[in-house]
Amino acid sequence: DGVIASENVESNNLDMKVAQSELEIEEKETEEESTKESSSNTLNVSPDYPREKHISIQRHFADLEKLANLKEDEKKPCPLCSEEKYKACYSHKLHRHLLNFHWKVSVEFKGYRMCICYLPCHPVKPNLVGDQTSSKMGAHYHCIICSATITRRTDMISHINRHVNKGETESRFIAVPAPKYSHEVLKESATDVQVLPNYSTPQKTDSYFNPKMKLNRQLIFCALAVLTKEREPIECLDAFGATGIMGLQWAKHLRSSVRVTINDCNENSVAMIRENCHLNKMKVKLNTKEDDGDEPMGDGEENTDTIEVTKMDANVIMHLRSFDFIHLDPFGTTVNYLDSAFRNVRNLGIVSLTSTDVSSLYAKAQHVALRHYGCNIVRTEYYKELAARAVIAAVTRAAARCNKGIEVLLAVALEHFVLVVVRVLRGPSPADDSARKIRYLIHCQWCEERIFQKEGNMVEENPYQQLPCDCHGSMPGKTAVVLGPLWSGALFNAGFLRRMHFESVQYGLDEAQSLLKTVVCEAECTTSKHYSTHAPWEDSKQEECGVYIKTPNTSTESYLLQGKRKCNEVIRNTNKRQKAESSSEHPAFYYNVHRHSIKGMNMPKLNKFLTYLSEAGYRVSRTHFDPMGVRTTAPLAQFKTVLLQHSTPTYAVGQAEEP
Repeated sequence: DGVIASENVESNNLDMKVAQSELEIEEKETEEESTKESSSNTLNVSPDYPREKHISIQRHFADLEKLANLKEDEKKPCPLCSEEKYKACYSHKLHRHLLNFHWKVSVEFKGYRMCICYLPCHPVKPNLVGDQTSSKMGAHYHCIICSATITRRTDMISHINRHVNKGETESRFIAVPAPKYSHEVLKESATDVQVLPNYSTPQKTDSYFNPKMKLNRQLIFCALAVLTKEREPIECLDAFGATGIMGLQWAKHLRSSVRVTINDCNENSVAMIRENCHLNKMKVKLNTKEDDGDEPMGDGEENTDTIEVTKMDANVIMHLRSFDFIHLDPFGTTVNYLDSAFRNVRNLGIVSLTSTDVSSLYAKAQHVALRHYGCNIVRTEYYKELAARAVIAAVTRAAARCNKGIEVLLAVALEHFVLVVVRVLRGPSPADDSARKIRYLIHCQWCEERIFQKEGNMVEENPYQQLPCDCHGSMPGKTAVVLGPLWSGALFNAGFLRRMHFESVQYGLDEAQSLLKTVVCEAECTTSKHYSTHAPWEDSKQEECGVYIKTPNTSTESYLLQGKRKCNEVIRNTNKRQKAESSSEHPAFYYNVHRHSIKGMNMPKLNKFLTYLSEAGYRVSRTHFDPMGVRTTAPLAQFKTVLLQHSTPTYAVGQAEEP
């Protein structure tokens, strides 16, 4: 009986312990539910969300103190630190710890503070110290938007900014949806585009839009408009769409003459392009399925106002499909896309490329230019033209690898970009002719005289003899450097530029008109006084490149000649046009008037100086590369002689004013 009684007592004690443990578990569950309800009331968290907010994300410092449950007589641990990091302490010390160690180093976002956390949420990789393995918990932040853990405060700020730039401001922890970022709508050439915040900074946004490149877009549009007069419809590609502004302008103004394809490898940019197409009442053809816009389209607009939007790498789409017009405008250099651009471009098509790596092209980072373009350049007075010739040399080599030659139609180098527009001539003979125009340049570092090396593989005994100057004989040491390889041919096609100027007038592109007028005069090496403003379509039915050209006096339809584009007649007409338009080739490079002015002399006005040079029997023009530059056939010695003859001493002016 005694044994049985003792067993009953032990069983009763076990039942009491089990009951107490169950009560403790129930109390913990109720406490957790109450904390969840209080936190959800604090942040308005909807129970539909799969996750709850982390305790390090609070709105006010009082909420953080409530989380710690501060009491004066009891020691409490820090709710955001492990026991190894910070031991339990009294309320006044814990208050200072929470304020200085967590709250002041927090990251703020829309009224909430993401405090630094030392809990075992972001473990650090174990380190081997001797024979023991030590692991510690690292400091980190919890993102309120995507629940990611970030170790550094600066990285956390950058992480939140990336969310904001992408328009991701709605937190999964907040039941009330955050207002979506309102897209700013910009208008250019009667085309509306939506842009994201920081649209002018390519590192901070997916859809890059640079308002300073408006002139660049107008020049490319004029080149495409000229091509549509030769044959239509034109298959054109904007390989780097971003917001799609360029392709939208092509489709909106040229309509049935072009079939536009806008490509981008970024998913957010593709979505933005589709929205901009709908904003301009254009139909979108995506993945071979037409997606109608939000607004109904009229009859007959299905073919004329349809834009194809693709999401793939630029090299891939140019390898898969053939185009008549390709424009490349990546962020930086274009050399990575030249081989694929010339692989499938059609004969007599046009490739335009915009290079924005001006730091390397303008000789600020010479090692980068050598790496990308295989070209040795230095900073000279004609550095912008040097950059254009370096880009064309790279284009020529890429085209020659595909058995294609090029004809340079336009080369423009301004503050932010270098634009090159070339026509593609298919065949090994044009490729060989273009490759022969790549030469090295001899540049004198004393007087900045320059000249291209002669053709041939024979090594000269004294290469300094090729320079017109005598600096090597009068100055000690080596006075010249060899630059290149560079393009030594013409940079402009005067006939094509005249037609571009006519299109800019027709479409009211004011910024492009003044520049094209300057470039036409530069291509013909004449002053603006001799520039004629007659329309290039005076011959009512002239035939160029094997097609009838649309003229104001003829019908609005252009008739494409039957047969292949490789026919002998087309190539013969192209060669005749090239010889006719390149008969008066402009001289290479230019001289800066201020660089060669004489000290203590007042030089004449630039326009008067151009007149003096032309009266001396030299061809002369201004250049768009340099506002104070002069492109002339005169050698540097004669240039300085004419400048000295018409300059007045500064002291003579002072003596004349004394009486």
